[in-house]
Amino acid sequence: MHRLLSGNLSVETLTVNIEGLPASLRGTKLVQLSDLHYDGLRLSEEMLEQAIAISNEAEPDLVLLTGDYITDDPTPIHKLVKRLKHLQSRAGIYAVLGNHDIYYRYSKAEITGALSSIDVKVLWNEIAYPLGEEISLVGLADYWSREFKPALVMNHLDPAKPCIVLSHNPDTAEFLQQWRVDLQLSGHTHGGQIIIPGIGPAVIYYKKLIRQIPRKVRLWIPFLRADCAKVVRHWEWAYGLHRVGENQLYVNRGLGTYAPGRLFCPPEVTVITLQN
Repeated sequence: MHRLLSGNLSVETLTVNIEGLPASLRGTKLVQLSDLHYDGLRLSEEMLEQAIAISNEAEPDLVLLTGDYITDDPTPIHKLVKRLKHLQSRAGIYAVLGNHDIYYRYSKAEITGALSSIDVKVLWNEIAYPLGEEISLVGLADYWSREFKPALVMNHLDPAKPCIVLSHNPDTAEFLQQWRVDLQLSGHTHGGQIIIPGIGPAVIYYKKLIRQIPRKVRLWIPFLRADCAKVVRHWEWAYGLHRVGENQLYVNRGLGTYAPGRLFCPPEVTVITLQN
């Protein structure tokens, strides 16, 4: 089995300003990992080991995982957690599930149980306070699940206090504008996988591109298929930091890689420092 071309792992470091962040939390460091797609094909053991080492070297206060740990069959999660148990974090490791993690009816329970077995706290429409009562951490149900009902969670928050939201699909940022979200962390897009330098994700221009690519070739390129617009609506948020209304959204390019590979869009580990 041949692994897919993914390029070198990139470490993205950034500082995010949080209005009203308590002085005691200035300099808080977060590490985000996303879209591992651990199935023996889309993520090498070497890159996974490197990502874990990078995370630990950052000495984070929180490690945040934003979904799609496997691709369809959830069985590999049991091998994956043996690797992820080496992640280190002062205040814990928190996670949400992605659309691939609920692919089968039983997948959600199996993946949640496996992650919980190594003390990764999976949030499904839940609020946690790992950094104290002055800043909340929200984990939402996946956007494509029937349980994506953010109001049931967000309405319980104090709008006077900072809030970080974990939500696998960045399209949810559109709906979350009615609440205070100082930082939303998402994945799902793989950054578009193919980036046109100086322009952006090639998928934005897929309608023009597919007319130039034979249909047989298109079938092997998930992000250039005719239905790629269904992956996300807002491809302009494919990667990086964005302002969505009054809120901030960061989209991680993920670790896993689909065919045909990545071009100018390396997999990433994100290290975020909070300031005000």
